[in-house]
Amino acid sequence: MIRATGLNKYFHRGSVNEVHSIRDLSIDIEQGDFITIIGSNGAGKSTFLSCLAGTHALDSGTIAVGGTDVTRWPEHRRARFIGRVFQDPLMGTCAGGSIAQNMALALRRGQRRGLSRGVKPSDRELFREHLKVLGLGLEDRLQDRAGLLSGGQRQALTMVMATLVRPELLLLDEHTAALDPKTAAQILALTENIVTAGGLTTLMVTHNMQQALALGNRLIMMHRGRIIFDVRGQEKAALRVEDLLQKFHGQEDAEISDRMLLG
Repeated sequence: MIRATGLNKYFHRGSVNEVHSIRDLSIDIEQGDFITIIGSNGAGKSTFLSCLAGTHALDSGTIAVGGTDVTRWPEHRRARFIGRVFQDPLMGTCAGGSIAQNMALALRRGQRRGLSRGVKPSDRELFREHLKVLGLGLEDRLQDRAGLLSGGQRQALTMVMATLVRPELLLLDEHTAALDPKTAAQILALTENIVTAGGLTTLMVTHNMQQALALGNRLIMMHRGRIIFDVRGQEKAALRVEDLLQKFHGQEDAEISDRMLLG
């Protein structure tokens, strides 16, 4: 289980531009939870993921993974058990490296790499097996540079890389938002397959209410740095977009965009 208790995160604290991005946020994330996270712009969704990943240091609060306090662990140390996919497909891969080189880095995430050969022959068959599942033919392009791939191909590759070594926690930060609708649908289907098949504990930020309802066993809604709604199981399955809209409209300063309704 992952337990976040009393998280607070400020930006520009003490200045006229101070932003209290995360406010006394607490949540228990059970093993195997697939949680979709929705909220308007500025709700603190991506900041929350960055706090879990160690990208942003907390101002107060604690994070524990399996009973171990990781609050003060730096990002590179947490990378041993956290996989992350960002909104920008270019962020998850090194454009100048080959597909095989990118996957070799992912295979050794959080480990000391030393001076050993970057891509071992024994790894190549493993890479091919994982890439074959995508149905994109990337298993036959291991020597191609990642920069030659389309945005959708790079995001699919990033999904495989993020889960090549089973993570304790997978963080998906609007990972389909920069893709065209057809490609986004393909990446979402891939996401569901990878998460479900692996039973991966996953947090997925999305602006799209329909996506949030269709995927996962649990949904949380954030507003102004807090979790204002947390639903799971059959109760989540019974929700409609209209129900979520009512929750949003009940919050002060909540703004609903077309993107939240249509993606």
